[in-house]
Amino acid sequence: MPDTSPRNNNASSSDTSTAAVPNVDAYDLGIGAGFYIDATSQPYSEHYKMYNYVTRELPTLLEKEFTIGTKGMRSISGHSMGGHGALTIALKDCGGWVSVSAFAPICNPTACPWGKKAFETYLGSITAGKVHDATLLLSTRNAPTPNYDDILIDQGTDDEFLTDQLHPSRLTAAATKCNQKLTMNMREGYDHSYYFIASFIEDHVSFHGKRLRKKQAEVLAMASQLKDVEDTVGKVITCKAMVARGPKVPLATEMVTVDPPREGEVRVKVIANALCHTDIYTLDGHDPEGLFPCILGHEAGCVVESVGEGVTSVKPGDHVVPCYTPQCAAPSCIFCQSPKTNLCPKIRGTQGQGLMPDGTSRFKDKDGKPIYHFMGCSTMCEYTVIAEISCAKISKGLPLEKACLFGCGVATGLGAVWNTCKVEPDSSVAVFGLGAVGLAVIQGAKMAGASRIIAVDVNPGKFPSAIELGATDCVDSSKLDKPVQNHIVEMTEWGADYTFDCTGIVDVMRAALECAHRGWGTSCVIGVAASGHQISTRPFQLVTGRTWKGTAFGGFKSRTDVPKLVDRMMTGELPVDHYITHTFDGVEKTNEAIDALHGGSCLRAVVQY
Repeated sequence: MPDTSPRNNNASSSDTSTAAVPNVDAYDLGIGAGFYIDATSQPYSEHYKMYNYVTRELPTLLEKEFTIGTKGMRSISGHSMGGHGALTIALKDCGGWVSVSAFAPICNPTACPWGKKAFETYLGSITAGKVHDATLLLSTRNAPTPNYDDILIDQGTDDEFLTDQLHPSRLTAAATKCNQKLTMNMREGYDHSYYFIASFIEDHVSFHGKRLRKKQAEVLAMASQLKDVEDTVGKVITCKAMVARGPKVPLATEMVTVDPPREGEVRVKVIANALCHTDIYTLDGHDPEGLFPCILGHEAGCVVESVGEGVTSVKPGDHVVPCYTPQCAAPSCIFCQSPKTNLCPKIRGTQGQGLMPDGTSRFKDKDGKPIYHFMGCSTMCEYTVIAEISCAKISKGLPLEKACLFGCGVATGLGAVWNTCKVEPDSSVAVFGLGAVGLAVIQGAKMAGASRIIAVDVNPGKFPSAIELGATDCVDSSKLDKPVQNHIVEMTEWGADYTFDCTGIVDVMRAALECAHRGWGTSCVIGVAASGHQISTRPFQLVTGRTWKGTAFGGFKSRTDVPKLVDRMMTGELPVDHYITHTFDGVEKTNEAIDALHGGSCLRAVVQY
């Protein structure tokens, strides 16, 4: 194995081309040091490769020779400099480790003598060490890590390095800021010694063991699913689905058959499905394209079970988010090639008819009668078939019960701000309707740098969530003695730079337009109105400089952009956990999820199958 640790038998060699890390006269540099970084400065750059050693070579050795750590079954811990390494390695690769803990770690090395000395020596500057600083890594996050339910740290109160070198309070503050749970045990009377480690190592073993056992159960469950996949490839699958037999009729739990995928198609196992108001809109008979019987659902996280002829972008075992807005990406598709739109029309004709691209259905009921597809997704079924061009392949590091949120509402709200309207820093924004989409608009506007965000709803119970996500003003339009658009114009003098309707109510769409800023205001329609409803306003509203536009899926090009949204969530830049207010187990619980959505306090009800 190549020598990448800081120790080497040639340490005394005078030949600098073969000499290992110099044995400098200091316990915190050279062969005596344990900062988990790869040196870039001479004379250390050739052999001081501790980051690579700990994250790649050592795990590879353990997996190959002892089958330890396979299938992602690995946790990390360390002491002092090694504690620093454990924290930074885990935070930089949240999907690569099950859990992390540390004893007396150097929490903020760019601000302590040990860290400054190491980074300047090994990397050439303190600035280069920022990517190896756990406190700074947590400080950049807007949300907790998706995979670490807790970070365990033990610290002695009599540690001689506590004040000058370790700075645990700074790490705790950074964790609090991003809502990352961190258990900091301050152990009275203990110092920095190995006796301290020995005293509490059992707690750390138990901490990791609990989480590794949970991970093992997940790995075994996934292996079982993949075994099931192997058994079903090319065969008709019989499974449970929630079938919409007609408008305003509760969904029926039925056993249905799902045919194998045909050319250009993918069959997926649905792991989690989030309920969207568009599903209810269709179920209540408001959708002019609504067809019955059908299988609803279009906001899901899935695992690919099998693929049809010609499919190359995904394979069995991949994690995907089905997208109702496809992306064929063909050079000949003027829509996919244009940066102005995401509305690929490749399969629009058949998708609107509730059919697959070849004009047929993959679903049949117990009597062998076909069941319509819905929005090209139909994810209220344990298995479904979708077009390859509707499959957004995502990282396996994010649990699918969270990834499903990017299949519709949350992505639509964010994209309306970032793509459709391109809200600039210091803009003013008004948002009508504070469901998941409206709150996503607020979150997106805050991230875009909007200085004033006005949240409008008739339910003041939604205002705390809006404020938490960035709203600066809240308006209960039901309590006003004047049209809400007039009130907002008065609040802002000339209106808001950008306004967003997230209700689907045509009168609200008009109000949103009419409180857009005179001369340059833009109003975006996101909500879907009931069949037959039309929007109207005085032409003068447009003549005086306002722009009225709409958005579908927030302008995101599905297969290109959804994976990026998932990655942004995993890095902590884009938190979405707060949208999941209700969870249910089993596809048959979907009607209960619908009841929760009607209750008024539900943003997203996620049903795990």
